[in-house]
Amino acid sequence: MAEFEYGPAEFIVAQFDNDRPSPGVVQAILDLVESGTVRLLDLLFVTRHADGGVDIVELEEIGDEIGMAGVSLDASGLAGEEDVDQIAELIEPGTTGAILVIEHLWAKDLASKFFQAGGLVVHTERIPAPVVNAVVAGEYESDTEPVES
Repeated sequence: MAEFEYGPAEFIVAQFDNDRPSPGVVQAILDLVESGTVRLLDLLFVTRHADGGVDIVELEEIGDEIGMAGVSLDASGLAGEEDVDQIAELIEPGTTGAILVIEHLWAKDLASKFFQAGGLVVHTERIPAPVVNAVVAGEYESDTEPVES
């Protein structure tokens, strides 16, 4: 295999108070895709009702309404039912969340080059932006004891 067709993919969940994403949320997604930073593999919306019920809406169903009619998903359905069920639990009752599955295009290239050179990416881990910023600012307090070597 000379080059991977797909690179690492990541779930991103954004929560908002309305039943549809705001124009700003839509524009943020479109900007990332248009810049070539990420490839949008899958996107759906989950509304979690106060009684715990969940409604799932695919992009194809509301693309026209939210300004994303021209967006094509490269792997629609990649977020499987089990994934969506687990993620829905993260969304607060009475709110809606967007579940994006994105491919980091720079990571695809890096993973392909590592593989071609006999290497293999065996682990990655995302550190949330608020944690990075708090650590750098010296404001982060960990709940765990430091590990001594």
